[in-house]
Amino acid sequence: MENIITIDGPSGVGKGTVSLKIAEYLRWHILDSGALYRVLALVAKRNQVDMDDEIKLIELATKLDIQFIPLVNKLQIIYAGQDIAVEIRDETYGKMASKIAVKPEIRKALLARQRAFYTSPGLVADGRDMGTIVFPKAKYKFFLIASCEERALRRYKQLINIGIYVKLSELAVEIASRDQRDSTRTTAPLIAASDALTIDTTKLSIEEVVERILKNISKRA
Repeated sequence: MENIITIDGPSGVGKGTVSLKIAEYLRWHILDSGALYRVLALVAKRNQVDMDDEIKLIELATKLDIQFIPLVNKLQIIYAGQDIAVEIRDETYGKMASKIAVKPEIRKALLARQRAFYTSPGLVADGRDMGTIVFPKAKYKFFLIASCEERALRRYKQLINIGIYVKLSELAVEIASRDQRDSTRTTAPLIAASDALTIDTTKLSIEEVVERILKNISKRA
């Protein structure tokens, strides 16, 4: 798959912003796979579906109709005619999404939906298992990492900027807990693909990360 770029990594490493900037630069489509799980959590909550009701969650997942529209420094996430990009960033949906993501049958239900985003001229796929499970044959794979402290601080600033107030200490605990769940789950654990380039973003700006990725792609094009 020559025109797929996968950018995986845990929460707070900057993969969403990096993916958006690369998609804008290349004028490719974008998939925020983590948002799919958050949207599913939101839809489940709106429909009063319990997080343990796997059958109903799978039913919702198969009917999930989402559009990702990249704008300048912003990704619109359209569901039911509304942009819910800000709403789903609430940590309530992050926690719910993490619990949903460990259920193999729900991941399976969303797999086809994720792969359907791959259309011409190309796709930048952001997530946790894009390079290992969803697009294992992608030519360009990257795995971003950063210290837990730095990731918590970034996430804190991001939420504050969109009007969502949380405690930094609580956020750090939640991020560490989610890392544990994501990396130890039996289905599609959070790991770097064997052929992915790992980039530590702790001391790098978004622009520096984007530059490294684009240079790597250019060398191998």
